Amino acid sequence: QVQLVESGGGLVQAGGSLRLSCAASGSFFSFYGMGWYRQAPGKQRELVASILSGITNYADSVKGRFTITISSDGAKKTVYLQMHSLKPEDTAVYYCNAITVYGDNYWGPGTQVTISS
Repeated sequence: QVQLVESGGGLVQAGGSLRLSCAASGSFFSFYGMGWYRQAPGKQRELVASILSGITNYADSVKGRFTITISSDGAKKTVYLQMHSLKPEDTAVYYCNAITVYGDNYWGPGTQVTISS
C-alpha cells in the first residue's frame, strides 16, 4: 500500500510559477514510478508528467515548462512538479499517482491549481 498527499496548489497569475509536492509513504517493494495527472472541469483526467524506471515523460502541452523530479528519504518518497510559464489552460485539479510493477495505481486526493489571465 502507498499513501499519497499533494500540496502546493493555489491561485497564480498567468506567466507565474508553482511547485507541487506529493509525499508518498508506505511500501515501495513493487514500486515502478510516479507521476502527475490533472483534470479540468468537464474534461478527462490526463497525464501531465511521469517518472517510470527513471525515465521522464511529459505531455506535449507542458514540455519545456514543467519538470518532474523524485527524491527519496528512507521510507518516504516525494515527487515534485515544478511549473513555470503557467497558462489559464493549466487550471485543473492536479493528482499525484504511484504505480507498481503489477499495474496497481494509487492516487492522492488532488490539489487545485488555478491560473488567472
